Amino acid sequence: MKEVWEWIKSIGLAIIIAVVIKTFIFNTTFVLGFSMYPTLHEKDRLFTNKIGYYFSDPKAGDIIVLQAPDDPKKDYIKRVVGIEGDTVEIKDGKVYINGEVLEEKYLVEGAYTYNGHISKWEVPQNYVFVLGDNRNRNASKDSRILGCIPIESIKGKAFFRYFPFNNRFGSLYD
Repeated sequence: MKEVWEWIKSIGLAIIIAVVIKTFIFNTTFVLGFSMYPTLHEKDRLFTNKIGYYFSDPKAGDIIVLQAPDDPKKDYIKRVVGIEGDTVEIKDGKVYINGEVLEEKYLVEGAYTYNGHISKWEVPQNYVFVLGDNRNRNASKDSRILGCIPIESIKGKAFFRYFPFNNRFGSLYD
């Protein structure tokens, strides 16, 4: 009976630790759709760091998971391109941050960034401007449609692709 009780305590402790880790530190993300292509493909599985933004703000280039502003039951995965205080402008198919062309080596060669009714945004304090890496028309519901995203809606930073086990396995950042 003593051995059974030890097993129950060990399993219970393992469950508590797993819940704490999943709730506060790391999470997994399953990619649906093609809004982040070519960086992410549909059915990729990612690890997401949930605790990092408690200690620092999002940075340009971060791939984030956020609660969808237009549907709280959904999450979106996007790339931060503008942070608070930045002026983001899209013209002639290119993204400009504070008047400088944004170098986007992660895009498909020759990608053209479309804009909607608005082509220039000022990113307010405690907000970010996000885009999907797939810049084809209507390929990504991002800040071009949704506007700037409140930092409080960010659920974490995607940092590692753990599936599929092919040449794309590994860190999302070079």
